[in-house]
Formats: sequence, structure tokens, C-alpha cells
Amino acid sequence: MDIPFLSLKKVNLRYQVEFQESFLEFVDIGHYILGPQVKAFEANFAEYCQSKYCIGVANGLDALELIIKSYKFPSNSEIIVPANTYYASILSIINVGLKPVLVEPKAYDLLLDTTNLETHITPKTVAILGVNLYGRMCDLSRLKSICTDRNLKLFVDAAQSHGALYNGTTNCIGADATAYSFYPTKNLGALSDAGAVITDDIDLANEIRKNRNYGSEIKYKFDGLGRNSRLSELQAGFLNIKLKYLNEEINIRRDIARKYLNEIKNPRIILPPNDNINEDAWHLFVIRCKNRKSLAQYLEKMQIGYEIHYPIPPHKQKAFSGFGDFELPITEEIHETILSLPLNPSLNQNEIDYIIKILNEFEYA
Repeated sequence: MDIPFLSLKKVNLRYQVEFQESFLEFVDIGHYILGPQVKAFEANFAEYCQSKYCIGVANGLDALELIIKSYKFPSNSEIIVPANTYYASILSIINVGLKPVLVEPKAYDLLLDTTNLETHITPKTVAILGVNLYGRMCDLSRLKSICTDRNLKLFVDAAQSHGALYNGTTNCIGADATAYSFYPTKNLGALSDAGAVITDDIDLANEIRKNRNYGSEIKYKFDGLGRNSRLSELQAGFLNIKLKYLNEEINIRRDIARKYLNEIKNPRIILPPNDNINEDAWHLFVIRCKNRKSLAQYLEKMQIGYEIHYPIPPHKQKAFSGFGDFELPITEEIHETILSLPLNPSLNQNEIDYIIKILNEFEYA
């Protein structure tokens, strides 16, 4: 049995007819930039996120940068961000001329540890960027409390948490703005790059809406130094289709995760926490193994696909080599031991059972 980590073709097969219909409608209407599909998706996704405003942009990195840039923080201001995150979270801060302050995650769920976060706050700190990693919401209540007490902004990178719940809501409660990516591998994935900003702040929404379009609200009149970061009309149409099925697909992910958690019983493998199984969106099922190399070789031999999210921690990337020295042992240990198993709605029961069987049989000297 050959099981790929993820087959986007298989995942999107169920939408093929609707995609074709959407494409023909897109061509027939002839409105290719910021047209009716973008407007509809912005309304639909704002409602789904239980928020007032959604602004579609070109990708998740742009969503983060447009949020941070809109606040016009003083140069060299600091933003606290998890050390265990995807490169783009940190890159967005640097790209707008600010300084990221990396804080260790909890070993328990690999998310930002809020217990000693306040020791990293300085007079230059202006915001905290929380990250919802692997489909799990970060500690929004605690982050909001800190931000309120310290007069800081709270942003959330939700690129991996489409459909996740926090206290029963899909809204990232307390965030001033939330950034989403619709990269094809996401729970809600387009067929190309795409992103969005979610907020309840009308002034921020208007600022981002203007800045995604070169800084222009009125054609050929430019009020600021914006960029070209408009959500594709074609991709918005595809996202409108997939959004209708998102909750159904996340429930499938939760069922698979539940089966993994209940039936993978190998002392060599550390499973993710199961305390929020019905709220996590399970974008990724990330296990840990001290001898990851042996596990990876074993999975390859048994023809089970896997990924490592991510093999190199951000502070060890060459691109950040001149930025600063960090002592982040928890983050480094995480990146040396994590491995992601296949988890997506295209998996069938035989494949899931086979993955569990193979993992339970894994051993090394």
C-alpha cells in the first residue's frame, strides 16, 4: 500500500464539477479583479469567522504584513512571536521594519508559552503575534489579558487553523486582526496562493482594503504606499465552493485524529494532546520521536508519506543568521523530533488502519 502524505488532486476531486462551473461563470462575467466572487467570499468568510470584516489579499504573508504595517508602529518596535512557528510569521515582522522577539513554546502542545511571556516585554514592545499551529488555537484569553494590561495589540496568524474553535467559536477572540492563508495544502485551500485578514475594526479594514490595492480607494488616486495584493477573483470562486464543505471536512479530520490518538500505542512515539480534539481543526497530526531519522526511514520503506513541519527552526535559518543569537532549547528539540502523519479527508479506512498498524510495529535499537 502506497499512501502519500497529501494528494491535492484527491482532496479536490469532489469539487471538480463545481470548480468547472465556477470557472465558466468567471469567464462569462468578465470581471476579473475584485469582482463579485471576491465580494461574496469576503462576506461568507467573515460570517464563518463570526467577525465583521474580511479583506481578501494575495497570500498569508501579505495578510500579516498589511496588518502590522497598518498600525504605523515606530521603526524598530518589537513584536513578540513564538519561536516555534513557520518562517513567514517572523518574516512578516522583519519585512515591515520591526524586530521579532522569539519566545519559547510549551513542550505540551508546542504553542506559545504564556507563563513567562511578560518577561520579554520591553518599552519597545507594541504587539504580540500569536500563532495557531497545526490546527490548534493559541491561548487567546491569556494573550488578550496581557495585551490589555500592557496596552499592546494582539494579532493572530491563523494560517493553519481554518475551522478551529476557541470556547465554541471560530473567532480568534480578542485579536485586533487575524491573518489567514489559503495556500493549497490548508484546510481551506485555494488552487493557488491566497489569503485574507479578519477584523472587527472598520478603520483597520478600510486601511488594509486600500493598501492591498496600491494604497488607492479611488482609481488612479493613491493615498499611501500600498502594494498589489488582491485576492484572485478566480480563487475566491473556488474558495466559496470549498467553504460550504469546510465543517464537514474538519469533522472527518477530527475522526481520523481521534482514531490515531486512541489506537496508536507505541512508547517510542509521543502523540499530540487530545484535550481539545473537538475544537482543534487538525490541519496536521504532529507526532514526536527521539529517533526521527529511523522512523522516517521506516515509513519510507513501508510506503507511508510524511512531512516535517519544520526541520529547521526559524532562528537557525540562514536568512536570519545576522539577526541575533537566541537560546531556544525547547524549540530546537521540537524541530529535531517532530514528524507529521497523513491526515486529510481523502484517506480511506484501510489506509488509516494501515498507518496505525505500521506505527505500532515501529521499533529501533
